[in-house]
Amino acid sequence: MVQKKKGKFSDTRKRLKKHIRDRGKVKISKFLQQFEEGDKVVIVPEPSYQKGLPFRRFWGKIAKVVGKRGKATIVELKDGNKVKRVIAANVHLKKVEK
Repeated sequence: MVQKKKGKFSDTRKRLKKHIRDRGKVKISKFLQQFEEGDKVVIVPEPSYQKGLPFRRFWGKIAKVVGKRGKATIVELKDGNKVKRVIAANVHLKKVEK
């Protein structure tokens, strides 16, 4: 038997599906949003832009902005007992009001 491949986007048919009214191009303001160090953000994947998409384990988690790396943002979050740093494009981040 041939084994099923487990790639980056395996089992994501429903996870990366947009609502019918939200389909289409991403607003330019999502690309241009700015985050300051110390801001709280939630990682929300934008299905129509796959670059800079964090690993699936971190989707929906609240993180703190630590810095920038090129066009992307470095966020820090707690995963179990460890503090992890994740590099994500600004499109996949949404600011959380305190």
